[in-house]
Amino acid sequence: MKTTKIEWTDKTWNPITGCSKISQGCVHCYAEVMSRRLKAMGQKKYANEFQLTLHEDCLKEPFLWKNPHTIFVCSMSDLFHKDVPFEFIDKVMQTIRETPQHRYQLLTKRAERMADYFHTRETPRNAWLGVTVECKTSKTRIDCLRQLNAPIRFLSCEPLIEDLGELNLDNIDWVIVGGESGPAARPMKEDWVLSIQEQSEEQGSAFFFKQWGTWGSDGIKRSKHKNGKLIKGRVCQAMPA
Repeated sequence: MKTTKIEWTDKTWNPITGCSKISQGCVHCYAEVMSRRLKAMGQKKYANEFQLTLHEDCLKEPFLWKNPHTIFVCSMSDLFHKDVPFEFIDKVMQTIRETPQHRYQLLTKRAERMADYFHTRETPRNAWLGVTVECKTSKTRIDCLRQLNAPIRFLSCEPLIEDLGELNLDNIDWVIVGGESGPAARPMKEDWVLSIQEQSEEQGSAFFFKQWGTWGSDGIKRSKHKNGKLIKGRVCQAMPA
């Protein structure tokens, strides 16, 4: 488990690494690039590079953190990948239950499998459930999420690669938005972001804008650090209650 620069969390925990592409948001996967880099650096955990790998020896890592943390689970994979047995997910959930001082954020692009899993199991009281919604075709994931019982249900619209149009945010507590980064990043338009922000505020969902990414609000390509995270001159990073 390690400290992270992801602004909506403060730690990452990866009992699984590696994944496979299933949607447009996966095209320029940051985790795949990072896995190659970590393997080249000789890190044993990434010996299989981006092949799906279960790390039984990492299941107890959160017990080492006594102070409360917000923990993004499987930032380098997808907990609900079809090749992850439910029995292994059970072990992850057991760790979550036994470390109630932490808040865990479970984010997936495989919303139907997450719904199948929790159909027969209770969600830990300290686990937030989320789905990635990067384009219109992925909006169906929201319906899978909203039916689940969880203290916080959230959307990650990152990388946002097109206008999502009308959103039904019923039973959605939090919406994160961010643009894509990297040399081949696809641009994100300001109108798309403002539309999500307006709908979130109207429907009572906390709105968190992470970054513009490689393309600025003015449509110019530059360093993501120079493009920053301002919307109309303001930082908009609300957290759910």
